[in-house]
Amino acid sequence: MRRKRVLVIGGAGFVGSNLVSSLLADKFDVTVFDAFLRLGNQDNVAWLQQHRESSHLRILIGDTRDFAAVQAAVADADTIFHLAGQVAVTSSVTDPRTDFDINAVGTFNVLEGARLSGRRPTIIFSSTNKVYGGIKDIAIVEGRDRYRLRDFPKGIPETQPLDFHSPYGCSKGAADQYVRDYARIYGLPTVVFRMSCIYGPRQFGTEDQGWLAHFIISALKRQQITIYGNGKQVRDVLFVDDLVRAFRLAADNIDKVAGEAFNVGGGPLNTLSVWAEFGEVLRTLTGKKIEVKFRDWRPGDQLCYVSDIQKISDCLGWRPLVDKKMGIRRLWDWAAEHLIPSTALSA
Repeated sequence: MRRKRVLVIGGAGFVGSNLVSSLLADKFDVTVFDAFLRLGNQDNVAWLQQHRESSHLRILIGDTRDFAAVQAAVADADTIFHLAGQVAVTSSVTDPRTDFDINAVGTFNVLEGARLSGRRPTIIFSSTNKVYGGIKDIAIVEGRDRYRLRDFPKGIPETQPLDFHSPYGCSKGAADQYVRDYARIYGLPTVVFRMSCIYGPRQFGTEDQGWLAHFIISALKRQQITIYGNGKQVRDVLFVDDLVRAFRLAADNIDKVAGEAFNVGGGPLNTLSVWAEFGEVLRTLTGKKIEVKFRDWRPGDQLCYVSDIQKISDCLGWRPLVDKKMGIRRLWDWAAEHLIPSTALSA
């Protein structure tokens, strides 16, 4: 019996490599298509190549902006997870054309390649909560350590109007809507995941993306952390294993969820303010004071974003299993073991 063929675009990244590991463990034939532009990509692939099922792993170096390369990659795929993208708001403001080419044109290339293949592969697309913009029409209450949504105790639902803000929000929003429309117009079985803050092992966080991992790595290295805004902005955080499980549930139940968009995050039980609360968590983990500096708010930053995950729970029976305390500890332990020299930890 032929193994199911899965293409993971962006499979050398943080989320992608965790997903690929899960797929290999369940004996899929997996192709990674990645441009290898991001910190940690080479390390992640080296880790995957040590997998016991690595003989069923194929690595393709390619860019989603290259339609010919994308078309060749998708030609024999049964399922496509499109996780590649330009992910930093700040970079999108500095270089909006590259941001658009990668996020909007790159996603269009994936959809067209899949459509022209004639195979109707399942496509799972990683979108973002930034498609809702600054959600400035929603009442937000400021407290001592955090902001909160006054009228949405369960978080922001999928019925929230889209409001693209920043070049990144526009490029991902355009891609988000193209993915949905290819289900309506061409009958491609697609699903959009509007993700909140994902974290976990194999995340090489930077100041522009992956803030939770970036703060942990900086704290371990005793480096100063920059906080944009006042540090009371709130996000719901989701451990990567839970996201991988959600991706795979959607693919396994595509007949039920094709054409849908889901908000996916840690939900109301897994929220943190990015510094007023998480800073205290880090101080407890390090046992030392952490040096920080504050800078102006970044464009399109949301004071409070929490995912309402009721829809995906109702449709797929999914909910987060790793709570924020356990997940943060697991990321801390991984970063301490793999990214930080032992001499730095004892300093």
